[in-house]
Amino acid sequence: MELILKQDVENLGFKDDVVTVKNGYGRNFLIPQKQAIMATASAKKVLAENLKQRAYKEKQIIAEAQKQADAIKALEIKLTSKAAAGATAGDKIFGSITNIDLAQALSNAGISVDRKFITISGGSIKRLGQYEAGIRLHRDVTIAMAFEVIAEA
Repeated sequence: MELILKQDVENLGFKDDVVTVKNGYGRNFLIPQKQAIMATASAKKVLAENLKQRAYKEKQIIAEAQKQADAIKALEIKLTSKAAAGATAGDKIFGSITNIDLAQALSNAGISVDRKFITISGGSIKRLGQYEAGIRLHRDVTIAMAFEVIAEA
């Protein structure tokens, strides 16, 4: 079944992509959730016209995302967390650091990034140290941001 995505779908595609999925997935999930529409001949023509008109705007959006990426790379993010004390405890922290905490730290620095576009390998961090997160600002602009988890003083 060919569908046109109306929004970004994780592990499938981006908005306005024409994708092929199994009939059940399209009919029972994507279409009822209003995440996709059937890719008929007329819908494809409308999509082609919209993409043509949007090409110029897209260049400006990519330039804006690139500026935001440069601003994020210039930041030095340090997240604090309570850490276990003692020689045997090592560098374990209480709780964990997730993409929510990273999104909040970026928000405090004045940069708005939705938490679903931040990916930390492993999902969450449970130790002190240096880490890296992937941030997708646009379908063509993805950056790797370094940050550090330190113990509260």
